[in-house]
Amino acid sequence: MNWQCTEAFVALGSIDLDKLVIFYTQLFGQNPQPYQPKIYAEYHLPGLRLAIFVPKPDHELEFGQSRQSKTGSMSICLQVSDLEQVIRELEVMSYPLGNIITASHGRELYIYDPDGNRLIFYEPKL
Repeated sequence: MNWQCTEAFVALGSIDLDKLVIFYTQLFGQNPQPYQPKIYAEYHLPGLRLAIFVPKPDHELEFGQSRQSKTGSMSICLQVSDLEQVIRELEVMSYPLGNIITASHGRELYIYDPDGNRLIFYEPKL
């Protein structure tokens, strides 16, 4: 494996970001940073970086969520410095790849483990 993971963090997808922001702000005693209302929030604790994001409407069911029924869901985010290197290596492995997604905080590529859990290779904006 030639690409290097520079950081791993927990990301929670939620259709009700505001409710989670209130909860985690109270729980951790800190405001999220960065914070984009109704889009993205991030908390930094020793040994843990917790990101909360609102999935795009066409991804809500992937997270086991819908406007009628909510259940929790997590993604494993692997922050990388070179997303193209990751793509090249996954292509060599003949791993099925989706499209690169440009998000407010950087670029992402999704893949899934054998159980269907989502891994997000994430290259932050500089």
